Amino acid sequence: MKAGAVEFLTKPYRSRALLDAIHAAIERDQSAHKERSETEELRQRYEQLTPREREVLPLVAAGLLNKQVAGELTTTERTIKFHRAHIMQKMRAESSPIWCG
Repeated sequence: MKAGAVEFLTKPYRSRALLDAIHAAIERDQSAHKERSETEELRQRYEQLTPREREVLPLVAAGLLNKQVAGELTTTERTIKFHRAHIMQKMRAESSPIWCG
């Protein structure tokens, strides 16, 4: 029944109740807009990753050590360090779960 409605006001309604409902709706919309913008920005950053970096990312995010990721993807630890650095740069991440391995 509420299908997106912020509030239902019954007549006669108080002016303050109407203003509060409008204020709540504006805040909710601003918050949703900000979240959509942040999600879109992250999606665009992700699109910049190479296919191999996209393979490495979930393993790094899961907290695997470089050595473990290398074993999982049958490559060298040095290669994973290289990919991890590029992922961090492209995604503008300040830290990763595990830095060394």
